[in-house]
Amino acid sequence: MKKLDKLILGSFLGPFLLTFIVVDFILLTVNMLKYFDEIFGKGLSFWIYMELIGYFVISISPMALPLAVLLSSLMTFGNLGEHFELTAIKSSGISLLRALRPIGVFVIVLSFAAYLSNNYLVPKVNLKTFGLLYDIRMKSPALDIKAGVFYSGIPGYSIKVNEKVGEYGLKDILIYNHAAGRQGNLDVTLADSGRMEPFFSENYMKLSLYHGKNYNEAKQPRGIKEKPVEFKRTTFDTNEIVFDLNNTFKLNRTAEDAWSTNRSIKNISEIKLGLDSIGTLVNEQRYKNYLEAEGVYPFFTRDRSFKPAADILDRKALDDTIRLHKMRRDKARVDSIHEVKNQAKKDTSTIIIDSPETKTLATRDGQNTAIEQPVALSTEIAASDSLFALPKSNKLENELPELDTNAVVVPKKKVVRAPRNTMLTDQERAQIDSLITKRNLNKSAITMALNNSRSLKNNFDVKKAQIDNYERDFRRFQISWYQKYTQALACFVMFMIGAPLGAIIKKGGLGMPVLISIIFFIVYYMITMTGEKWAKEGVVDPLFGTFFSIICLLPFGVFFIKQARKDARLFEPDFYIAAWKSITKRIKDLRPKAN
Repeated sequence: MKKLDKLILGSFLGPFLLTFIVVDFILLTVNMLKYFDEIFGKGLSFWIYMELIGYFVISISPMALPLAVLLSSLMTFGNLGEHFELTAIKSSGISLLRALRPIGVFVIVLSFAAYLSNNYLVPKVNLKTFGLLYDIRMKSPALDIKAGVFYSGIPGYSIKVNEKVGEYGLKDILIYNHAAGRQGNLDVTLADSGRMEPFFSENYMKLSLYHGKNYNEAKQPRGIKEKPVEFKRTTFDTNEIVFDLNNTFKLNRTAEDAWSTNRSIKNISEIKLGLDSIGTLVNEQRYKNYLEAEGVYPFFTRDRSFKPAADILDRKALDDTIRLHKMRRDKARVDSIHEVKNQAKKDTSTIIIDSPETKTLATRDGQNTAIEQPVALSTEIAASDSLFALPKSNKLENELPELDTNAVVVPKKKVVRAPRNTMLTDQERAQIDSLITKRNLNKSAITMALNNSRSLKNNFDVKKAQIDNYERDFRRFQISWYQKYTQALACFVMFMIGAPLGAIIKKGGLGMPVLISIIFFIVYYMITMTGEKWAKEGVVDPLFGTFFSIICLLPFGVFFIKQARKDARLFEPDFYIAAWKSITKRIKDLRPKAN
């Protein structure tokens, strides 16, 4: 590496690391503010919050990288231009593209690293982020009873204290007990004073009440004539209530398998599997629509059928083949397991050899042991046959009439009518029409047809809604797939915009570069959100919608590089004054001269 490359790359790495940390912190603050009310104030340890913040930092890094590259490259070449170092480089015969090469190589490597991070690291971190964030949301707030306010953080209890004395002392305590599914304020406890102290490693909380009363009323049954319910009033000098805080105020971690269907935690290969599964569901719904429509109109489909489209049939055949292959593979695996188990049983179990006289026990070592117990196989067989034999004194046999063997049985002839080839006469047609008219079959047929049509329409609407949901999920999976590439390419596009723009502005520091960087990043973010929204709603193809921001910003990068090579002064008034004069001069030259 030459000294020039070291100089330019060294002047870039410092601002890049600084801007990346600053941008990451800003995006972290924005994301944390969304969940501020849900994650803070629950008495969690410092390391839980640090773990969540670490997950957030890694998750938002792909979004912070393009802005960091844009700002740092603009600052680097702005500083070189401001201190006339860029002018010295050009005067020595080195072109601008050659000066951009070291940072360009670094940004290409950074883009590849960003792709690997998006595909492998970020999905795993998102899985842990979702699980930890959900557990924090589900955790109850920390035990913090305030004076004059009802506290319902402990399940089944509502506690009000009028005054707090010191750390654990309480005065004028009112407790409503709603445990065991009690509805209404049927169990009320009043006390003059008390103490609430944690014990056993803060897993339990003991509430000691002094000089109070307890009012307990049974639930009023429904009806008018029932007897009055039982009412109890108890006076106590000291009463202790123990609360179990293990399941209420401790953080319970959810298994990571609960988030296995979220597309944000999948890499490209897993997203492709999800796309294939969703495509199968969509094709099955479309295929069922044809079958249901054919079943609703039996008269129409008596001699014809609703044939699905060729692509639906091809996908159905492919899915059936894959499903059959999986079934055979699973069956072969199960059969092999059973075969191994049966072989093991044969090797370890004993074999019984039956003989008419004795039973001989044969073991694996070849030694036979005779058991002196006669076995009458013929008796057992006879007994088994007798189970299926009818008794001689069966009542059915006596009740059957005696058959006359001399009687002659004449078989009944089957009448077969030949098909009619002639048309119906007017009289026959009138008789059929009269039957339809008299029995009001026309209205019944119309009503049946309307009901079938409405049922078919409702089924189609339900299936259409299901297909729309599946297709929306399909597009979202595609967007998640393409985002892993676009977020990496955005780093290189931002470098193409920032580096030549800094060479044109020729101002470093945190003034003009920060302003221009924020403007371009906002434009990039708005275009990205717009394209992804179009893709989610099916307005444009997901590939085009995801790459829409790259397509829009890439011409700006090419334009700025072209202007930087010509040392154009885009941000100086003289440039636009000269351009306006050139335009007006051409307009005058195009006007016809007066004779």
